[in-house]
Amino acid sequence: MFIENISRQASIDLLARAHLARLACVRGGQPYIFPLSFAYYEDCLYAYSTLGLKITWMRADPRVCIEADELKTREEWTTVIVIGRYEELPDTPEFRDLRNRAYNLLRRTPVWWEPGYAKTIVDGSERPLGEAVYFRVHIEQISGRRAVPDKALG
Repeated sequence: MFIENISRQASIDLLARAHLARLACVRGGQPYIFPLSFAYYEDCLYAYSTLGLKITWMRADPRVCIEADELKTREEWTTVIVIGRYEELPDTPEFRDLRNRAYNLLRRTPVWWEPGYAKTIVDGSERPLGEAVYFRVHIEQISGRRAVPDKALG
């Protein structure tokens, strides 16, 4: 297997194709990572969630890291890492256009809303559905790598 860096544009191209990633945030030195359904548009990743631990933590510290990948085999894959900043898109007149953009981008992916509104049982009790939160992550740094099998090199 040979691993190579990919260009910024190739990294963005992967983000434009992918719709599932992992987002990491931190609070008080404790990291937290979770799956994220997202849509890429103009150096931002748009997403949706309900109010919970991840939103609380990102509100407290907006620095985040996102990893998205495409896995073909153990020897053929591409992965992209984004370092960015969380920005909430509140339900106010000032953010109406950005919330509409987020909704229109996200609805291109089937059941994009489902993780936030899926019935969740925690410790034997149903979790109440919380406030709908649209947000975006501004890309501050992006890098990517690709692995190809050795036989593909020759």
